[in-house]
Amino acid sequence: MAELVRFIARSLVDNADAVDVREVEGPDATVIELRVAPEDMGKVIGKQGRIAKAIRSIVKAATPKDAKPVFVEIV
Repeated sequence: MAELVRFIARSLVDNADAVDVREVEGPDATVIELRVAPEDMGKVIGKQGRIAKAIRSIVKAATPKDAKPVFVEIV
């Protein structure tokens, strides 16, 4: 799942080398932390958070039904 988020983020930003994705496993859920360069933060979040919501929707749709929930946090 982290590779999917990495691919999407790298295609959105100008500085693709600064994209860092970490997957943190918890007892109840998995959290994917997305870090980008400060100047690319607006491109990942989008106007009124629309791109961030779209990334979260894609991850939710790609998560198997019997798996733990996966959340995306833009740090």
